[in-house]
Amino acid sequence: MSKPETILIAGPTASGKSALALALAEKRGGAVINADSMQVYRDLAIITARPTPEAARRAPHRLYGHVDAAENYSVGRWRTEAAAALAAAERESRAAVVVGGTGLYFNALTRGLAAVPPIAAEIREAVRARLASEGVAALHAELKRRDPAAAARLMPGDRVRITRALEVVLATGRSLRDWHEEGAAASLDPARAAKIFLMPERDALLSRIDGRFEAMIAAGALEEVRALAARNLDPDLPAMKAHGVPWLIRHLNGEITLAEAVEGGKRDTRQYTKRQATWFRNQLPDFAWVEPERALAMVEAQLRALAQ
Repeated sequence: MSKPETILIAGPTASGKSALALALAEKRGGAVINADSMQVYRDLAIITARPTPEAARRAPHRLYGHVDAAENYSVGRWRTEAAAALAAAERESRAAVVVGGTGLYFNALTRGLAAVPPIAAEIREAVRARLASEGVAALHAELKRRDPAAAARLMPGDRVRITRALEVVLATGRSLRDWHEEGAAASLDPARAAKIFLMPERDALLSRIDGRFEAMIAAGALEEVRALAARNLDPDLPAMKAHGVPWLIRHLNGEITLAEAVEGGKRDTRQYTKRQATWFRNQLPDFAWVEPERALAMVEAQLRALAQ
């Protein structure tokens, strides 16, 4: 008996990935597995455009909304949970439709991930304290001295990744890249999966981003962010930096108007989609790029080729 199909759908924010994944899951008797680093958070249903309960009734959806915003969810944890979700789909003889825009998740799934040793609490706390007191530029400068290759790959303002890379080199004396090169095995063979990167024409994508953000505001995103802000969580937690969240919090604090917050959220999202496209093009070139109107046919053609 042949193994159930595996379909990997990546793409920028607002490209129509979730709708395509649902259509494929319904058509091929599959389960949808989330590969978006923000849609894992329970507190962010609206602001991340998480699939609706109605979508979940039409096909099983896994790894959505199961993590509290106070947690710093990691790529390693996602890889473990995604492997379990893939195994469950295989046991149930379901196609697995993995969908999202987080490139590191797809990379971990198809190429494996380093088993970096746990970072001692005192090192983690010292680095975070320096981040708060000295700023990210000082940490990036130290990372450049200790791990020039890692510093060169990171944007100087990327607080999360710079902090992580510096913690690793301080704790282990080795670059995070060295650990990645010795990493754990992949959870699936990418040669046995259909793989697409869904990419609308740029103007159409920008229009989708604007329309979706306005729809999220109309659906209650501001109240969702108000409830999140009331928890007084660490602003460096991933959930607190989801697109639109910092801007809407600034509005709730009386610093800017709602219109300014909405425009800031849209602008951040537009810029992020450029980075997503560049990352996938460079890091996972085996994903076939396709326009939304051709995506379903492309996936089915790939599946037919794999079945031969």
